[in-house]
Amino acid sequence: MRKRVYSMLPDVEHCKQLVTELKQAGLTDKEIHVVAREDVPLEGLHQATVLDKTELKHGLELGASVGGIAGMLGSILAITFPPAGIVIAGGALTVLATTMAGASFGAMVSALVARDIPNHELETFQLDIDAGKVLLILDIKTSQVDEITQMIKSTHPEAVIGVVLRPAFDVN
Repeated sequence: MRKRVYSMLPDVEHCKQLVTELKQAGLTDKEIHVVAREDVPLEGLHQATVLDKTELKHGLELGASVGGIAGMLGSILAITFPPAGIVIAGGALTVLATTMAGASFGAMVSALVARDIPNHELETFQLDIDAGKVLLILDIKTSQVDEITQMIKSTHPEAVIGVVLRPAFDVN
């Protein structure tokens, strides 16, 4: 299981110093993400992706689920109660095909919407980010949380730290 550790730092220099220390402690770029205001230069730091900064991942999951269920139910209804004069062949293949089509359509439509919705976990930090501070996000194993947070507190007392449990299906 993984947890997400948030650390708000006053500026890029503090962030770069902390990232160097975290890499020396064994963390990788895949586990370290940085979010800052658009005009703040983040050279040499692994910036958070669209998946980290928006609700895109959640939207894709929800859209694929709802679309798949709608496609499956639609095909089952069409097979069970076919429109007058139309014979629907294929049975299970038809159900599978419409389920996949529904999931694809649902994922596509919800992704178009969700890519513009900011990640709700980052709303708490938005005022500080807008003020020029830098948010460091760590996706680490639960067993590493105490060690890493203690390291951050001892070497960077200016950092504000928060921990969030990641969903079990989240592979980040």
